[in-house]
Amino acid sequence: MSRWVHRTLTKLVRSKRTSVRLAQRAQIVLLADLGKQTIAIAAELGIGRLQVARWRERYAIDRLAGIERDLPRGAPPVKVDVAKLVELTTQSTPQAATQWSTRTMAQELGVSAASVSRHWRANGLKPHLVRGFKVSRDPKFIDKLEDIVGLYMSPPEHALVLCCDEKSQVQALDRTQPGLPLKKGRAQTMTHDYKRNGTTTLFAAMSTLDGTVISTCQQRHTHVEWLKFLKKIDRETPKDKALHLIADNYATHKHPVVQEWLAKHPRITMHFTPTSASWLNMVERFFRDITTEQLRRGVFTSVPELIDTIDAYIAHHNKNPKPFIWTKSARDILQKVIRANKRLSSKQNATLH
Repeated sequence: MSRWVHRTLTKLVRSKRTSVRLAQRAQIVLLADLGKQTIAIAAELGIGRLQVARWRERYAIDRLAGIERDLPRGAPPVKVDVAKLVELTTQSTPQAATQWSTRTMAQELGVSAASVSRHWRANGLKPHLVRGFKVSRDPKFIDKLEDIVGLYMSPPEHALVLCCDEKSQVQALDRTQPGLPLKKGRAQTMTHDYKRNGTTTLFAAMSTLDGTVISTCQQRHTHVEWLKFLKKIDRETPKDKALHLIADNYATHKHPVVQEWLAKHPRITMHFTPTSASWLNMVERFFRDITTEQLRRGVFTSVPELIDTIDAYIAHHNKNPKPFIWTKSARDILQKVIRANKRLSSKQNATLH
């Protein structure tokens, strides 16, 4: 070994700027130059003899350049065919399953599950999720859509717009055993089985102006209870305001007795959502909130306890109400529905042929 090479290797070993790996390789070469055997060098440095032999060989072939370059680690990464991944995810299903998982797709493409998950996220694909939908076939869909969205985005002056509906069959469920509370490292527990203690129906009318809710709980949800709720709305709203009530096409909402009462109260105007388009009624968002925040994990030993909980939730909501803001225009919604209808028609035609 020349003096220059020896001096260079010694600097690599002693320098604080040298990486630990490179300093160790330089030390291996220096010890070998002293005539020490591979086993002795491995024992002195506390490393494996195969590692010592590998770097001695690299130095013998490429000199300093041989120990300055890192060895390739493991097998070369497998490149994911993203186009094929997306095509399989969106246009096929695995054998004996209804949707792809990261593991089944990884096995199909011969890549890692982490790679599949990464590319799914990058392409906005979520095969584990499915969302319910139904395109309305109401012949007056456009007229009803424009009417209701118009009330949301340009409400009439000197009037209140209220989104009304009933949440039927709200169950008072009691668990068969007490659950364990949430703690560090463990989720809250709840038994899978339960005891039914009766049901109630929540009637709610949410103001689009400020988000306040008028509500009542009834044992049933016939036209009799609906009419009682309309009378409650009439009593609890300013008399000098016209009322525009948005509701779905449930038969009790159009019962002759209800129609007769509405005819005697001209300040109330009913607006019905299109068939299979309850998503147009913003009170459904409130029902979702009360379900997830209060009812789904609640424990109720009786119907009165359930009603008290619902009333307390709505009272708390009304202390600091926040309205839901409708942002989609009727035109944007209609274009989306038209696209959905076209896709459904092409799908049905492909199935028939």
